[in-house]
This record gives sequence, structure tokens and C-alpha cells, in this order.
Amino acid sequence: MRKMKTLVVKLKDVFPHGTGFVLVFEYMISDLSEVIRNSEQPLTDAQVKGYMLMLLKDFGLARVFTHDGERLYSHQVATRWYRAPELLYGARKYDEGVDLWAVGCIFAELLNNSPLFPGENDIEQLCCVLRVLGTPNQKIWPEITELPDYNKISFKEKLPIPLEQVVPDASPQAVQLLKQFLVYPSKQRVQAAQALLHPYFFTPPLPAHHSELPIPQRGGKKAHQGPQHQRDFHVEQPLEESVVNLELVAPYVVDV
Repeated sequence: MRKMKTLVVKLKDVFPHGTGFVLVFEYMISDLSEVIRNSEQPLTDAQVKGYMLMLLKDFGLARVFTHDGERLYSHQVATRWYRAPELLYGARKYDEGVDLWAVGCIFAELLNNSPLFPGENDIEQLCCVLRVLGTPNQKIWPEITELPDYNKISFKEKLPIPLEQVVPDASPQAVQLLKQFLVYPSKQRVQAAQALLHPYFFTPPLPAHHSELPIPQRGGKKAHQGPQHQRDFHVEQPLEESVVNLELVAPYVVDV
């Protein structure tokens, strides 16, 4: 089982149920979709970057994972709107690329304030993907013919739509990073560690601190802004003088 970090939500317990497992997480009042749906105005560039950093630092399917390529998994994983195309074609062998595709879909949703591929069933979901990225073929996706459901349905040839038109308000660097997530071959999707080093995150406006991000609310309430920092961060200051919550770094501060 992968170790799950505590940046987003804590894993409390795991127990078997039938042929699978049940994961027990700490209670979460709401989620990112509530922030997007109930925001009074689109998220700022700094807020989008802040959420993306949290996603990239703490994401992944909670399941046993091996790199031998022989283990079979269910293809009915991930919420449909964020399901990778190999899963929609019935793949039973896949890797962390399915998570990276989902991160790309969420990224586009944060940029556009609306879902990128809102399919109502698996076939329509695949149509939504093809409508934007174009019809895949062996030239751009050599492994496609090996997928279980590849020959079960055919689509008309369609050229891709430039992502600059899909997320028209996004910066060039944001579009560049998005393109690295939303590619058909799983192995070609940017790794999380690589994405974290993308110039997008180091170009003003810089990512918002998590305390500055809108707080999700339930019941149709509008997401409200988190408290603003009372002081700026300065690299020349000692770490304990530059953070909002001193208790977070207290165990790591060494007196000299």
C-alpha cells in the first residue's frame, strides 16, 4: 500500500470487504469541486497554482502497485470525468499515468471553472476526450490496439482542438503544462516530480499559500477566502520567523 501523506486528507483505517478493501479517511466537510462550483468569481492564477501544488504533492490511487506489468486491475476506477482514456478502453494493466491524467483534468477545470470532459456515461466520456484531443491512432498511441475495448467501437476521424482555445484565459505556461498531462500514451505524461519543477509554478503570480485558498463550504454556500498572511515570507529571515504557524516548524528548528 502506498504511504499516504497528510497534505490533503488522512487515511485512518483499511479493512477488507469482499474482494476489495475499504479505506476510511478523516471526515472532510467538502472538496475542491465545491470551491469551483460555488466560487463567486473565477479562481486567481495564484490560487490555481496553490491547489495544483497540493494535488501534485499528494495524489495517487490507494492500491498495491507493481512495475512488472502483469498485475490486473479494475478499469472501473476514478470518477468518470477524470478517467484516463486507457481505462475507458477497458485497460486492466495500467500505471500511475491514470492519476496524472486526472490531475490534468482537474487543472483544466481550475483554469476554466468548469469540467473539461463532463461525460454522462463511458462512451460519451470517450467522445468528450476525442472531441478535444482528436481521434487517436497507432502513430500517436501505439498501444491503443492492445486495449480490450479498442475494436468494440469506432469513431470518425477528428483533429484535435488547440488547448489554447479550450482554456482561453490560461497563461502560455499553464497551457504548456496542461499539454504534458493530457496526452494519450500513459508513459508520455509528465511525472508529478517533473511537473512541480515546471516554470509555471515559478513565474509571478507565485502559488498562494494553502491558508490563502478559498475554503470549501457545503449546502450551496459560497466558498470564502482563507485568512490573509499577516506578514510576508523573506528568504533572508530565519525559518521560524517566516512562517504563519510557528508550531509547524518547532520540531525542526535547531538552536546554534
